[in-house]
Amino acid sequence: MTLVRRFFLVAFWVALITAFVLAVLPQPPALPGEPSDKVQHIIAFVVLTGLARLAYPRMRPLTLLLAFALFGALIELAQLYPALGRTASLDDWFADIAATAAMLAILDPARRVLARRRRRSAPEHMVDEPGEVAKPG
Repeated sequence: MTLVRRFFLVAFWVALITAFVLAVLPQPPALPGEPSDKVQHIIAFVVLTGLARLAYPRMRPLTLLLAFALFGALIELAQLYPALGRTASLDDWFADIAATAAMLAILDPARRVLARRRRRSAPEHMVDEPGEVAKPG
């Protein structure tokens, strides 16, 4: 595993844990510009999806979408706990799913385009099909 991949793995998990903790704090810290609750959800899930795509590049988009839908649901369920003084919202969960889906809809086609460009610009021996051996010459 490369150093860059390790960085994104650590960054993803730190961001995921931080997002959950901030979502269940009774009094979360105020953010600069004081964005609305929906904007905070959208920002969190856009960042998490981007980091997940970099940390787990081979994971299928549908798997990521389902994982973040479950994570968003977990946040909303945790906010039902009365001692937290938070309010669960179906709209927040929908914002989480929409942000994740939008990021995947942007990132995945972009990844395919970049991969095609890399294959075109790579030397011939680097674009062999798996299982084939490049012929010397």
